[in-house]
Amino acid sequence: MNDALDRALHHAREHLRNLGSAPVAPTADLESMRHRLLMPLNEEGIPADQVVDELVADSAGGIVGCAGGRFYAWVVGGAVPAALAADWLTSAWDQNAGLYASGPAAAIVEEAAGAWLRDLLNIPAEASFAFVTGCNMAHATCLAAARHRLLRDCGWDVEERGLFGAPPIRIVTGSARHGSFLRAVRLLGFGTGSIVEIPVDDEECLRPADLEAELAAHPGAPAIVLLQAGDLNTGAYDSFAELIPVAKRHNAWVHVDGAFGLWAAATPRFRHLLSGAEKADSWATDGHKWLNVPYDCGYAFVRDRAAHRASMSHRESYLIHDAEARDQMDWNPEWSRRARGFPTYAALRQLGRSGVAALVERCCDHARALVLGIGSLPGAEVVWEPRINQGLVQFRDDQTDRTIAKINASGVAFFGGTTWRGRRCMRVSVCNWMTSEEDVHRVIEAVKAALAEQPADGLD
Repeated sequence: MNDALDRALHHAREHLRNLGSAPVAPTADLESMRHRLLMPLNEEGIPADQVVDELVADSAGGIVGCAGGRFYAWVVGGAVPAALAADWLTSAWDQNAGLYASGPAAAIVEEAAGAWLRDLLNIPAEASFAFVTGCNMAHATCLAAARHRLLRDCGWDVEERGLFGAPPIRIVTGSARHGSFLRAVRLLGFGTGSIVEIPVDDEECLRPADLEAELAAHPGAPAIVLLQAGDLNTGAYDSFAELIPVAKRHNAWVHVDGAFGLWAAATPRFRHLLSGAEKADSWATDGHKWLNVPYDCGYAFVRDRAAHRASMSHRESYLIHDAEARDQMDWNPEWSRRARGFPTYAALRQLGRSGVAALVERCCDHARALVLGIGSLPGAEVVWEPRINQGLVQFRDDQTDRTIAKINASGVAFFGGTTWRGRRCMRVSVCNWMTSEEDVHRVIEAVKAALAEQPADGLD
């Protein structure tokens, strides 16, 4: 065991040490990766340390440098040191964190971290919580609780009777919603046909009058209202203080998609963006984004504890259920599950309340500097100036995708593209604790160099 772990430690340290200088984008192509890794399974065993060394060698060029400070393509955080170390211990301890009985420390750490998260994110103290794989499953967990409560109020037991013949539930949202929510809707059997999309305004927000009209058109019908805390392209926030009272007048369940944007509540500078969000019924966010814990980690919060537990809990005679402790499987869709609470607990302890706030604010400042710096270059244009940590730029003569490819090929940074309001743009998303002012200046220079390689007419 020691030889394999020693080799893993060596390679991990080398990877982390080189993050600041190594190419961010993968350098190996698909054919070479398959050639190295798609081999026949060996008949005889191989020493564990040799397996580790060969895995690292054969994976070379296929590891994205998203753990470092120059990855801006998607909302991907890194891992603060305490969280990474705790994640290693989580694997070594190998607890099945489904029951208190199968991992007492894992259960209590999760209980503590859940309470800290509620406090940081301004979630009501009465809300229950679940640690899940990511925001996709956080949506599924919250919507399962909503489904239970709304159909129970209609006299329908969905856990026993299923959805066949059940009263239909309408899901009302603005047109600027994330695809992970759609996957949760499909998974839970609502179907995407149950979604009513209302066009958003110029600020990417849902209008209260439009929500009122839509809900009033179907009086008494069970409904879920999805509100946005941080649009993936613009970082826009719905007006919770105006919209939630509208939904409540029509007895709708309000769910907040805060995959990264919910973390604005942790900082005095940005928490006004979430004013009124504490009145919602459920909230979803990620830990592997702005808290910077390793993949995978998401959090679901539900105000109605009874509905949350009823939609998830299960009992078997061979399991040891504790009468007083918190059994995690009562609150999340997994039975066998990783002890995700350890890295979250460690990250929060390392950062503290002020450290989380500083991390969020620093990322927002770097995002703004990147967007404005790149947008000021000849041949570039600012399309959306960051409100938080998301912004958009565009390059001349429909060269956006080609410019992104050149920047990524340089190895200095990794960006991604998006289509927003019919315009092809480069997204700038800063979510990593390691991003520095030096990274920002270096990346702006790399974009400048990529633009200089293109002829004035935009043709190669």
